[in-house]
Order: sequence, then structure tokens, then C-alpha cells
Amino acid sequence: MEKERLEHFRKILQGQLREHSEHVRAGQAAATADTDDGVKDSVDMSLQDVNREIAFRMGERESQLVADIDQALLRIDEGTYGICARCGKPIDERRLEAMPTARYDAACQAAIEAAQGLDTPTL
Repeated sequence: MEKERLEHFRKILQGQLREHSEHVRAGQAAATADTDDGVKDSVDMSLQDVNREIAFRMGERESQLVADIDQALLRIDEGTYGICARCGKPIDERRLEAMPTARYDAACQAAIEAAQGLDTPTL
């Protein structure tokens, strides 16, 4: 991939990294914030627990996105960005524009998902 295109993707990934890192920090702060308003109703306490659990799960998802972005930036530094980790063929740039963290080309991604049963339709 040309150097200009790699820099284009690096800028996209760095922007996403800043955004998702901030989401992780904000989510962690919200999840650990003490929201005790003095009311000790069991329904209120249950709702607080549910909200805290949702915040933690969202934080986990954001943390995974940050890790994926870090890995993509590492691939740029190593010179392997845009190359399918499964078959070694170039990943279509349209796919990278849509998903800059993509590790696989569309065909390999489809094969991986099929093997994991992710493409089976639900009734």
C-alpha cells in the first residue's frame, strides 16, 4: 500500500483511538461513580446495579475497540497493514475505509464467520 494511503489510515485510526479511549475513561468513571441518593429502596438499588453492569459491559466493548485500533496501528508500523492475516492477499481499500481495523479480506472474514456459525440465519 502506498505511503500516503497508510498515513490516511493512520490518521483515521488515531482519531478513533482518541475517541474510544475517552469513552473508556468516561464509562469507567460513570460505572464506579457512587450514585447513592440516600434512597435505599430495593428496586432503586437493583436499577443501580443494572446500570453499573451495562456501563461495565460497554466499557469492555470500548476497550476491545481500543485494542483492535492499537493492533491496526502496530500493523501499519510493521508494514503488514492492509494484508489479510489469513491468506496474505491485499484487503480492499473500500473495506479498510469502512472498517480500518480489518485484519481479513472479505472472503476470509466470511469464511471465518461461517466456520463459527455466525452466518446462519435465525428464524
